Amino acid sequence: MSEALNDLAAYLGEKLGDKIGSAVIAYGELTIGVERDDLIAVVTFLRRDVQCQFISMIDVCGADYPSRALRFDVVYHLLSPRQNLRIRIKVQTDEDTPVPSITEVFPGADWFERETYDLYGILFSGHPDLRRILTDYGFEGHPLRKDFPLTGFVEVRYDDEVKRVVYEPVELKQEFRNFDFMSPWEGTDYVLPGDEKAKVS
Repeated sequence: MSEALNDLAAYLGEKLGDKIGSAVIAYGELTIGVERDDLIAVVTFLRRDVQCQFISMIDVCGADYPSRALRFDVVYHLLSPRQNLRIRIKVQTDEDTPVPSITEVFPGADWFERETYDLYGILFSGHPDLRRILTDYGFEGHPLRKDFPLTGFVEVRYDDEVKRVVYEPVELKQEFRNFDFMSPWEGTDYVLPGDEKAKVS
């Protein structure tokens, strides 16, 4: 497997030249880094080239690294049934710079790019219908960003009195408690609230 991946990396380096920024083999897959402006050319080559034939788009997703200037990775996973190989393509971008949509090459990328936009806020230029797909209408923020609050901004519930879904600010139902059990099989040295009512036999 690693020999085939090394051959593929060498072949792509020969054919695509400086369009490939990096090529790393890890976990049985070849990962290549590509600049935003070269993405469509690289994906088109991988799909149409006779030696590659990465005709199956498996996934498009995002990753957030807030400490970087280009904080987002857009990650594409392609499969070549002919080669029986997978390839991963990574493109870096920031919050404001769109990544070219690959829907012209892989129409099935439509909903994957919408999901990436919805959860990370990554923009895709040339996408036919870039809007939220998983979160509700009027949702604020992008929930898979590292700086998104763990409890979110609002909570949603159905109100039986007004007969509709209502949005309310998040309200934590109980105070944070710090459990200091040293072992799951041993109890604490102090009495927990409510345990003072228990009968000791």
